[in-house]
Amino acid sequence: MIRIKEVIVVEGKDDTKQILKAVDADTYETNGSAISAADIEKLKKLQDSRGLIVFTDPDFNGERIRKIISEAIPGVKHAFIKRKDGVPTEAHGSLGVEHATPAVIKASLEHLYTQTTNPQQLFNHLDLQEAGLTGQPDSRKRREKLGQLLGIGYGNGKQLVHRLNMFQIDRSAFEQAIQQIDQEEDHE
Repeated sequence: MIRIKEVIVVEGKDDTKQILKAVDADTYETNGSAISAADIEKLKKLQDSRGLIVFTDPDFNGERIRKIISEAIPGVKHAFIKRKDGVPTEAHGSLGVEHATPAVIKASLEHLYTQTTNPQQLFNHLDLQEAGLTGQPDSRKRREKLGQLLGIGYGNGKQLVHRLNMFQIDRSAFEQAIQQIDQEEDHE
């Protein structure tokens, strides 16, 4: 089993259990959407000594935690799962990492993004508009698909520009993903 050097930040103990089925790692549990100043201080120390991988749920609270940590601690790495990979198998339960298969978790940890402190502004709102990611009836669906293809999660127009720049997504990777989305829509 692969040993992960960095500490993986998750939301709860069920996420930890699922991650440990996929890899050998230490986790830090935020206990849901609550993240205190004391948590941030502990996470800063862990980032300095071992590095952090933020691996939160693909939902509002997960994105909120990711944003809080990203703003407070420069240089953290990010792992994402697609929304469809975090759907609970039972009727009850919420979207989350705890429902992802070990294979999905391993794949996510193999495709990490590191946030840069002064990202080069490669993308702007006009790029999204020209790609049909804003201002169209199907823009939300296209942004969701783009986030999945690039492995950066979902964001509204403003958030997506920020993520594309923060993770320094290559323009050719962006254009290839847009071509794939266009081709899939042509076949629908």
